[in-house]
Amino acid sequence: MNQPKCEPILLPAEQASYACQVLARAFQRDPLMAFVIPNERRRAALLPALFTVTVHYCLRYGQVYASPGLEGVACWLPPDKTTPTLRRLLSVGLRFPPLRLGPRGLWRIGLTESYAAQQHALHTHGPHWYLWALGVDPPYQGQGIGSALLRAVFQQADAHRLPCYLETQNPRNVGFYERHGFRVVSETAIPHAQGLRLWAMLREAQPVPNAPFA
Repeated sequence: MNQPKCEPILLPAEQASYACQVLARAFQRDPLMAFVIPNERRRAALLPALFTVTVHYCLRYGQVYASPGLEGVACWLPPDKTTPTLRRLLSVGLRFPPLRLGPRGLWRIGLTESYAAQQHALHTHGPHWYLWALGVDPPYQGQGIGSALLRAVFQQADAHRLPCYLETQNPRNVGFYERHGFRVVSETAIPHAQGLRLWAMLREAQPVPNAPFA
C-alpha cells in the first residue's frame, strides 16, 4: 500500500458525506459507540448518519481537516465556539433523526454527552481549541495521518498560546494523544455506563520556534 500524503486540507463541504463514512469506520469499534449502539451491524448502519451532526456543525462553526485522499478527518471547534449549543445544532439542520437510535440509544448518548460536557467545563478555563472527533480509516491507521491532522490546529493554537482539549472513551487513544503533547487531567468512570471510562486530556500551548517575545 502506498503511503498517503499527509498535508492536511480543509474539508470541502461537498465531501462531508464521505468524511462521515470515514469517521464511522474509524469509530466502529470505539467503546463509546459500542455502548450507545451495542449491535455491531446496526452500529455500522447508523454511525455515518450520526457523524453528520459533528461534521456539518464543525464545517459551519469550526474547522474540519482531512488528509488529501480523505483517509482521515479531524473536527475542531475554535476558542469562541467550543460548547455546541442547541441553536447552532438546529441551524445546521436535523441531519440525524434521533429516534433512529431508539429509546435506549437516546438515553445512552444523552448520558455520555452530558457527562462529557461536565468534564469539559471542569477542566478548561478560558479560550481553548476543542477536538470533537479525530478518525482515520482503519486501513490507513499508523501512517502518520492522525498526527498531521493534529498539527494543523496545533500551529494555530501555539501561535496564539492557547491550549487544546479533548475527551476520549477509548484507552487505546490515550498513549497516542500523550505522544502529541496531551496529558490526562482526569480519568473517571461515567456513571451508569457499564464501566465506560472517560479520559479528559489537555495540551498546553508549545513554544513557537523563532516567535518574538511578547
